[in-house]
Amino acid sequence: MKKITYFYLQSCPYCKRAEKLLRELLAQPRYSEISVERVEESRQRDYARQFDYYYVPCFYVDGVKIHEGAADKNDIIKVLESAL
Repeated sequence: MKKITYFYLQSCPYCKRAEKLLRELLAQPRYSEISVERVEESRQRDYARQFDYYYVPCFYVDGVKIHEGAADKNDIIKVLESAL
């Protein structure tokens, strides 16, 4: 399985929604083995600057940007499916 890197800001309402959806989906057997590295952008600035994105939430799968910006359930599913 491929690794997901998830960039977020703790105070971002879009990130809170994405995190809720991500947790719900990761609880499903199909996605339960997927590894997600969570990167809080304001706390890990040097690491976050190595990636090319502007909006959070932002998801990379094995270093390839899959989604950037506000995300709904279908967007999160697309990210998880990319990691399988």
